[in-house]
Amino acid sequence: MSEAHADQALSLIRRLADRLNRRVSEIFALLLNHKNAGSLGALAGLAITVVFAWKFLRPPAGGRRRNVPKRRDSQAASDRRAPSNSVPSVDESPSTEASVKEFDAVELTPGQILKKKLSGCRKITIQLLGVVLEERTPEELQEHATVRQSVVEVLLEMAKYTDVYLMETVLDDESEERVLSALDSAGLFQTGGLVKDKVLFCSTEIGRSSFVRQLESDCHIDTNLEIISQLSRFIRLLVHISPEPLGQMASNIFSSMTLEQYFSTIG
Repeated sequence: MSEAHADQALSLIRRLADRLNRRVSEIFALLLNHKNAGSLGALAGLAITVVFAWKFLRPPAGGRRRNVPKRRDSQAASDRRAPSNSVPSVDESPSTEASVKEFDAVELTPGQILKKKLSGCRKITIQLLGVVLEERTPEELQEHATVRQSVVEVLLEMAKYTDVYLMETVLDDESEERVLSALDSAGLFQTGGLVKDKVLFCSTEIGRSSFVRQLESDCHIDTNLEIISQLSRFIRLLVHISPEPLGQMASNIFSSMTLEQYFSTIG
């Protein structure tokens, strides 16, 4: 529509220019027939007027030029400058940072969570009763030994990154054999990460504490809070397993209901 209007305006200007040329020609002829000073002055003034009018009315050199809105050009330029995969910026408010951390925790694999919780610990000692086994007393082991199925995967994952020692207080040799058989049946010795030689037995609670110190463990996991407290001066990380967790008692002592619960969440 704008181009049609421009063509009409240009046609009108040309018709006016043609009519002006005819009028100028008539005036030139008239003035030439009546030569005098006033006529010559009028002729010069008319010539100057015609020149300025012609310069003003003539179309621009190179033909017509279509006007393109500058706004569109600037918009296109900005589109070229913007990256194709740009995303809107988000204010990093405290609530946003908390959401990002929570999202990262959800996306971590079990192995990544485990390594994060261990904080670089390379050697771990773990009590069997109440942690790996369903039984909670040495007397129960004289009757049976049952591995908690939910802890098997955690132990196998732990054995990929750390040197794991299992230990327990027993009352007789038959209890030892019963425990080893239960661990073997659960598949804990099949991958090579856990071995029978690293399952240790003693006859007293003090003996278990002594094992931990002699092995120079980085992390010990136990149900006996007294042993945990005694080892807090020597062991880097201690986890107290209890049906009623007490929370964090010291800077290096943590509490959890189960082993798998402690190593399944980022806290």
